[in-house]
Amino acid sequence: MTPTTTTHPASGPVTASTAAPWTDLLAAATDDCLGVLLEGADRDWSLPAHALDWSCREVLDHLALGLTGYAGLLVARPDDRYITLFASLDPRAPVPACLEGLRIAASLLASTVRDTPAEARAWHPWGHSDATGFAAMGITELAVHTHDIARALGLSWAPPDDLASGVLARLFPDAPSGHGPSDTLLWCTGRVPLPGLPRRTDWQWDGTVHSPAP
Repeated sequence: MTPTTTTHPASGPVTASTAAPWTDLLAAATDDCLGVLLEGADRDWSLPAHALDWSCREVLDHLALGLTGYAGLLVARPDDRYITLFASLDPRAPVPACLEGLRIAASLLASTVRDTPAEARAWHPWGHSDATGFAAMGITELAVHTHDIARALGLSWAPPDDLASGVLARLFPDAPSGHGPSDTLLWCTGRVPLPGLPRRTDWQWDGTVHSPAP
């Protein structure tokens, strides 16, 4: 996917399905998000990320840890705890090196999702989930935190609708209808208000596996 700073408009209602496999969606989210973040690599990453207490650099570290952690959870499959994977991160590393680490983390997650049996379940504080659920979590992390950083750095970007619609259907069963997928995802994750709906101050996704409707 070619990097771009063009804002993706919200187009159409949220749908309950997506044509692309979750691994392809995760790869697309990685390319799209890293494309815009690389454009801002020479900007001031000590700025606070939009609507967060963390700096843009701290959000980037959180992303790499989170996606790698999701892969680790699927590999180790603990019953009731998070994994112990990282001892530290080097705050002196340049942003391009951190973005390389983020790409590695996303690739690890995509590979793990691809190789995890459909019946496998792994712990997460917001619901034991399957491989597609962890892929959706990774896409959500990439999309909303890239938005946080892009806003702080003055970069024009919003989550693509095809990515947003998939994770809304998988992780946010309470998502309101009648709004574009991108805007709806940002509302569900407490980033923006929607017409008639104030910005959320408390939110979480539902990673549990639900049986398909009969």
